[in-house]
Amino acid sequence: MPGAGPADLHGGAFDRAAARASMVPLLPCGGDESDLDALVEFWTALGLETTYRQRRPNPFVAFGRGGIQVQYYGMPGWDPEQSHSSCVLVVPDTQPVHDAFAAGLRTLLGRLPLAGVPRITRPRRRANNGGLSGFSLVDPAGNWVRVTRAPDAPVVAGEGGTTTWTSGGGGPLARALENAVVVADSHGDVAQARKVLGGALRRARTGADAPSTAEVAPVLAYLAELAVRAGEGSEARELRAELEALPAVSDDDAVALAGALTDVRALPDVPEG
Repeated sequence: MPGAGPADLHGGAFDRAAARASMVPLLPCGGDESDLDALVEFWTALGLETTYRQRRPNPFVAFGRGGIQVQYYGMPGWDPEQSHSSCVLVVPDTQPVHDAFAAGLRTLLGRLPLAGVPRITRPRRRANNGGLSGFSLVDPAGNWVRVTRAPDAPVVAGEGGTTTWTSGGGGPLARALENAVVVADSHGDVAQARKVLGGALRRARTGADAPSTAEVAPVLAYLAELAVRAGEGSEARELRAELEALPAVSDDDAVALAGALTDVRALPDVPEG
C-alpha cells in the first residue's frame, strides 16, 4: 500500500490475524537419515508424535503434542556440539513437563543425562527470566529447548517482558547462586559457574559472619550437581558428605537442608575418573 505507515499496516486485520497465529520453531539437525531417526526416537520417548517426515528433496521431520510443535531440517555436516540454535517453550507449570521429559529420557537412555548431548537441567527459578521457573533441554542435534513458566499477567511489548532480571533477594551467597544458575543452566558454562559459586562460598566462610546452614545448603547442592555435570564424581561425593554434615540450628536451616538433600540425593552417580 503506497504511502502506508506502520499504524496503517500494523492494526485491524493484522492484529486479528496475529491474535490467532502460532509460530513453530524450525531447528537444524544432521542431514543423514540416522540423524532424523535419533530425533524420532528422542521426541517419541519424551511424549511427542511424529507428524511429518520426508527424505527428499531435503531431510525434514516434525513433531507435536497439543500446543508443543517443533520441526527440523537436515544440514549436512551439522555438529551438535557447536550448535547455537534455540527455541522457547512457554507452559503454565514447568514441573509436570520436566517430569514427563525426565521419565522419557530415563526410559530411552537408562539414566537422566545432565551433561553431553542430549541433556536436561531441572526446573529452577531464573533471575534472568523475570524470576520465573525454567529448565533447559538439549536435543540430540544440540539445539536448546528452553522451557519457561508463563507469566501470571500478559507481557506487554516494550515493558521488559519476562527477560528482566528479578532477584529473589537474600545475601551474597543467594545472589551468587542466582548468577551461577544463569551461567550454567541458561548459558551452558558449567566451569565458570563452578568458579563463581565456589569463590563466593569461600569468601562467605572466611568473612566476619559465618553463613547459616539455610544459606550454605542450596549452594552445596548446586555445586554437587555442577560437579556431576563436569564428570567430577569424587568432588560431587565430597560435597554431598559436607551437605549431610551441616547442622540444622533453626527451622529455616531444617527446611533448606531437607530440600538440598533431596536434590543432591537425586543426582546420578559418577564413576571414579
